[in-house]
Amino acid sequence: MKYIIIVFAFLAMSCNKKAEKAHAHNADGSHVGEETPRIAYTVWTDKTELFVEFPALINGNSSKFAAHFTVLDKHQPVIGGAVTVSLIKDGKGIRNTAEAPSSPGIFSPSIQPKEAGTYQLVFELKTPEYSDKITINDVTVYANAEAAAKEIGTAKEDGSVSFLKEQAWKIDFQTAPVVSGKIYDVINTSGVWMPSPGSIKTLASKSNGVVDFKVNNLIEGTAVKQGQLLMSVSSQGLTSNNLNTEIANARASFQQAKAEYERKKELYNSKIIAKAEFEKVESNFMISQSNYQSLTAGVSGGSKHIYAPFTGYIKSIAISNGDYVEQGASLVSLGTHKSKVLKTQIAPNYGLTMENVQGIWYQSKDEKWANATDKGGKIISIGKDVERENPFISVYTQVNAEIDMPEGSLTPVQIAMGNATQNTIVPVNALLEDYGSFSVIVQLSGESFERRPVKIGKRNGENAEILQGLAVGEVVVTTGAYQVKMASMSGSTPAHGHEH
Repeated sequence: MKYIIIVFAFLAMSCNKKAEKAHAHNADGSHVGEETPRIAYTVWTDKTELFVEFPALINGNSSKFAAHFTVLDKHQPVIGGAVTVSLIKDGKGIRNTAEAPSSPGIFSPSIQPKEAGTYQLVFELKTPEYSDKITINDVTVYANAEAAAKEIGTAKEDGSVSFLKEQAWKIDFQTAPVVSGKIYDVINTSGVWMPSPGSIKTLASKSNGVVDFKVNNLIEGTAVKQGQLLMSVSSQGLTSNNLNTEIANARASFQQAKAEYERKKELYNSKIIAKAEFEKVESNFMISQSNYQSLTAGVSGGSKHIYAPFTGYIKSIAISNGDYVEQGASLVSLGTHKSKVLKTQIAPNYGLTMENVQGIWYQSKDEKWANATDKGGKIISIGKDVERENPFISVYTQVNAEIDMPEGSLTPVQIAMGNATQNTIVPVNALLEDYGSFSVIVQLSGESFERRPVKIGKRNGENAEILQGLAVGEVVVTTGAYQVKMASMSGSTPAHGHEH
């Protein structure tokens, strides 16, 4: 966003170097003791989240991976492509490829180490949409299962909440890193939606005739597409102002003027007639041609067709189906959701000017905060004078994002101004509020979460300042936090839906 400088912590885009102790699972998903302990890692890149579980790597033993790949955009499982896992030491190693996921989002390659030691574990993901490479350093290959069990130990309950990848993939879910960024003081107010210049167009009749609607149930609010036939105006059967008659007359005049023009042009080129005489004939020809083309434009079957000039909706209809209209009469007005003006009024004592305003946010229909300057939106003007009857300053902002809200409706608005402070911030959507207290859901690992209380400071639109409770580099849930919260309150841990 334009007015917030975000410094992404390297921890959010690199591996959590510390191996996570994962619960062992039978094929049915139950937790049991195993001779070989299982370990897990969670790794984030700027594109992908990898949560991988596998039996500890032991010299001579084959370990099968349950590698969960999530596309961070929209937080959806990788459903196609291949994954190659490599175990590398001193530039040499072994590799194995899973040519397709064993189930959506989960790849199951295996590796059989040949020597104990410390290695790099590398996952190379190749999908039809994109590729990614994820490296986990300092992965140990143990000499035997006893050595692995001694070093890794057994998993202990840490009070975290289990929320499986299969659960997250099925709902609207999203995470974001905790970052350091600029945060501003804001003016909390409200605004009203107005049509922006060019977002409304009124279509007029190009001829006299009877209106025939070409769209079923053509009423206010009906969605239309650019180029869609909306209605026609027909003069068939009329004794006067008949379009067909006018076209026939215009065609005859045009053809006569064209013939005269071509004849006079030859005479002029042969210097038989004067230039003034030729220019008069040429002008008559151009006028006749323009008149004929204007009359025939959009005509089909003797009727003038009215098409939608852009994709939008019917704002108002000035006539009824079957009405007689004259040329120039208003027929229908169209509007678009893609550009509107947000009018906000604030008290003049804030001293808001074009120079010190730092950002404007509004709430969309789904009550999520959005930046008014996204997609080329901009502040159009800030009033400088006030009136006795209306002692406020008006702020007009053009919003180019699609706004599916009626004109004249109100929306909460925040206006940032002044100087910013640098601090830890998270998206506002990550906050959970209970009776004035705030908390967030922190993702500890791929399927492990923690509900953590936080103390917040400033809030401006999309982001909130965190004064206490979070560190830069941690990952929080921004969409779907309520579902994780409910899982934490259930007191039970769901079983895995896949085999390891």
